[in-house]
Parts: sequence; C-alpha cells; structure tokens
Amino acid sequence: MPQPQVAMVAGEASGDLLAGLVLDGLRARWPGLQSSGIGGPQMAQRGFKAHWPSERLAVHGYSIEVFKRVAGLLRIRKQLRERLLQERPGVFIGVDAPDFNLGLEAALKAQGIPTVHFVCPSIWAWRADRVEKIRRAADHVLCIFPFEPELLAQHGIAATYVGHPLANVIPLQPDRAAARAKLGLAPDARVVAILPGSRKSEVEYLALRFFQAAARMQKAYPAMQFVVPAVPTLRARIEALAAEAGLAGRIQIVAGQSHTVLAACDATLIASGTATLEAALFKRPMVIAYNMHWLSWKLMQRKQLQPWVGLPNILCGEFVVPELLQDQATPQALSDAMLQWFDAMDREPAKITALQDRFLALHHTLQRDTSTLATDAIEKILAR
Repeated sequence: MPQPQVAMVAGEASGDLLAGLVLDGLRARWPGLQSSGIGGPQMAQRGFKAHWPSERLAVHGYSIEVFKRVAGLLRIRKQLRERLLQERPGVFIGVDAPDFNLGLEAALKAQGIPTVHFVCPSIWAWRADRVEKIRRAADHVLCIFPFEPELLAQHGIAATYVGHPLANVIPLQPDRAAARAKLGLAPDARVVAILPGSRKSEVEYLALRFFQAAARMQKAYPAMQFVVPAVPTLRARIEALAAEAGLAGRIQIVAGQSHTVLAACDATLIASGTATLEAALFKRPMVIAYNMHWLSWKLMQRKQLQPWVGLPNILCGEFVVPELLQDQATPQALSDAMLQWFDAMDREPAKITALQDRFLALHHTLQRDTSTLATDAIEKILAR
C-alpha cells in the first residue's frame, strides 16, 4: 500500500495525547505517512501539520459556553471541510471532540472520504441520541472500553475494541519515590495532587473551591503538601486563584507533568474527565468533582443514563470513589471527603489496598496494543 495521507482532528489535551499514540502506530507501519488537520503538541512531535491548534475546540458544558463560541467553531469546521474535500485524504480520523467531529465526518463520508471515529461517544452514560449521528458519520469506530463494540453492533455500527492507550503509557506499578524525587518532594510527605481541569472554563469553575478545600485540609494536616499540574497558558490564572484562597507560596504549581504529579501523590482532588481514569491507572484514591453553568448542569442531568459521572466509577459499576458535583462541591465537602482517604491510610489501610487492587484489575482490562489494533482497523478502511 502506498504511503497514505491522513487527516485528523483532536480536541483538547486528552485528544491530542490519544491522537499522538495512534500516529505512533500509523507512522511505524507507514514511515512516509503525511498527517494534517487540527491537533496539539503531542501530534506535532509525530510530524503532524496543524492548520489550527487543538485548544481552539475546547469548550465547557452543553449550552451557554458553547453558544458563545459556536460561530467560530462552525467557521473552522467549514474551512477544514472544504480543504479536505479538495485534498481527498485516504482517511479522516476524528479523535474525540464529537460535537465538532461527527458533523465533519458525516459531510466527508457523504462525499466518499472514509471516516474513523476514535473514542466512542458516551452513549452508555448520556447523549444516547448520538447513536444515529455516529452511524451517519463513521465507517468505523475505535473503542477504548471493552463493552462498547457490542453496544454499537446492536445499532449496526462497525467497531473495534483497541484498549485504552493510557493503560500502556502508565505503568502497572507507578514509581512514587522517583516521581517525588523529580518534584523535590520528601519520600514520607503527605501529598495531594490538585487537578482542576485543563480547560480555562473548568479552572474558573473549579480551581478556587479546590484551593479553598486545600486550605482547610492544611489546617488539619499542617505538613500536607499540594502539587498542581497546570497547563502553561493557565498557570497565571491558577496562581491568582491559589493566592485568593490564601495559598500563595504554600502550594507547588508545575508546568504540565500531570502524570508525574499523580505518581507522586497519596490522593488527588480532581475534575471529572479523562484525568480521573489516569488517576485510577496510577492506583490513587481520589475525590471527583465538577461544577459548571447552572443551565448546562440542568441539561446534563436530563441526559444522564447512569448514576455515576467519574470514569473509575462507571467502569467499576459502583461508587468506588466519591463524586461531589455542582452544589455538592463545596470547599468543606471536598476537604472532608479527601481527609477521609487520609484517615483510611492511617486507620484502615485495607480499604486503600482494596481500591488499589480494583484499579489494578481495571488496568489489566484496558491494557491492549492500542497503536497496532487501531492501525489494523484503519488499514482495512484504507484498503477499501
């Protein structure tokens, strides 16, 4: 097969990471592969040419925030669609960002360009109405959770389980000591990772209450240390919010390095999203929180099909870690839930061990040769 031309769109940091791992497999099979579209730094390291950066697609919530930016997003999508219809790539791969990608995929598929969607939209959690959109948009879906292909097959959608790429990136037994040494943390310190999200709007809705919770925790454990992996463009705002909570100079803010921070910590206070799965793969106790515009929250509640929002709880099928959402996510409630984990570390270590064992089993379930499996599926699409 000649060296293919691949178009891709990945939204946000998590999509950029997933797309970068797929590009590893594609480039291993086709060293001369050309790839372009919308992406971030992970993709750029693999030779990807970004016409727009992936952060342009980052939005928060389901209504007000999206409406404010919808004109710009539609303009980008229209320009990219016209470009791809002229260039006629061998395949288009939409990585996550379903609100942006499914419509683009449907338009390209209708014009004879093969389409693959990587990461099945969460039709099993909410947005079941997307099933028909997926059928119109994607020739094939690459699934990161094992139960998804059978669910999609019930709706006549071809799919392949490729495992979760993060399960191969994150070691089964993280090296806490090495991570702490890298961050300059004492081996025996009590360390909390604070992850308020990678989007600007998430930081605005969550960071202050996370830092206020940290201030409460520090009163209970004065020697407790807090580390925040910050997206570089949001670092100044995060520092300002930490100062507003009275934590100026009392927490460590690092540029990126979220995996190092999760490996180093004892527990994490974390925004709902892909990062919660990363925390589970690092076998760390956590408190999951989320907060958004009230109207977005009402709309999401109406669409929710399961009692869980956090990925660790969804995949385990029960509340293995606490979720504090919207009005429940007060600084005091967040602090109390986090301190319960530290109390368990002192008084009920078996509870921590049981959680770690649960997360280890999950890790094994998700660990597959994702790059190769994804490339195999994409090659079949290219060969049509």
